[in-house]
Amino acid sequence: MTDPRSELLQGTLEMLVLKTIALEPMHGWGIAQRIQQMSKDVFLVTQGSLYPALVRMKRRGLVKTSWRVTENNRRARYYEITSSGERELFAERENWNRASSAINWIMDTRHIAIAGAS
Repeated sequence: MTDPRSELLQGTLEMLVLKTIALEPMHGWGIAQRIQQMSKDVFLVTQGSLYPALVRMKRRGLVKTSWRVTENNRRARYYEITSSGERELFAERENWNRASSAINWIMDTRHIAIAGAS
């Protein structure tokens, strides 16, 4: 059985990364740690999924990068949200709210009368 903490819903990683770096620019390891922290240890983002997502997001113009010195005096690539990324985050959040509300309606329903059923 896989660790349930590591399972993000498909399509949510980029939204969570955008939200994280909208708060402040961060390096990759910091992004993964912050998502784990903000999710109260529910989500564990691996480097194998994070870095390919960051490359895709940079290619699409959602994030920009710069080299900075970390709090540990190491040089690291920092990721920052762009204005396109902010628009994408807004749209993704709207889609997420609509979809999660619909899922909650379904999950909270005790009995559904199906038209034409006996």
